[in-house]
Amino acid sequence: IKYHDEEWGRLVTDDKTLFEFLVLESAQAGLAWITILRKREGYKKAFHHFDVEQVARMTSEDIEQLMQFDGIIRNRLKIKSTITNAKLFLTIQKEFGSFYNYILSFFPDKKPIINKFKSLSEIPVSSPESDAM
Repeated sequence: IKYHDEEWGRLVTDDKTLFEFLVLESAQAGLAWITILRKREGYKKAFHHFDVEQVARMTSEDIEQLMQFDGIIRNRLKIKSTITNAKLFLTIQKEFGSFYNYILSFFPDKKPIINKFKSLSEIPVSSPESDAM
C-alpha cells in the first residue's frame, strides 16, 4: 500500500500535513485505518484540502452538508471535533509558531525520536513523551 511505503513512519514537519493527519487519525477512531485511507480524497474535498483556517470557520450548515456527503465517515461528533480541532490547532500555532514546534516541545532535545525496533514485542505501550502528551 502506497501510504505504508511512502508516508508511514516518515518525519513530517509542515503544519498542513500534520493537520491532515490529525483529521484522518481522529476520523479513524474505532475504525480500521484502511477505511479512512479509502476515503482520504473525500476528506480532502470535505475539509477544504486540509486548510486549517477554512476548516475552523466551518458552520453548522457545513456540518449538515457533510452529513449527506458519502466521501467521509458521516459521524456528526467526528465532523464537529474536526472543526474544534482546527480552532485549537490555530491557537497552538499562534502560541508556538507552528504545530510542529508544539509537538517538539514534548521532547527534551527538541528533535524526534527514531526507534529501530526489530519486533512488535519490543514496542512499549507508552513512553515518557507519550505520557506527557
